[in-house]
Amino acid sequence: MSHAPHELASDFPEYAEQISALRQSDAHFARLADAYHDINRDVHRAETDVEPTSDDRLSEMRKKRMALKDEIYGLLSR
Repeated sequence: MSHAPHELASDFPEYAEQISALRQSDAHFARLADAYHDINRDVHRAETDVEPTSDDRLSEMRKKRMALKDEIYGLLSR
């Protein structure tokens, strides 16, 4: 599969090293990052019709992705 957009390191390049370090040292951050990666992959697969889904489901997944991203950014920028 091609590179999925909205990967954390791509969206927050200034925090790439911190993301990597926190994934190793902070279990809560690692769980959030893993959940973000999973939902981001699911959104990408739905958007590219690899795994078609309803518009409502896609909207729900996008909202979940944004909520996770907001929480991750909060941890990165503190």
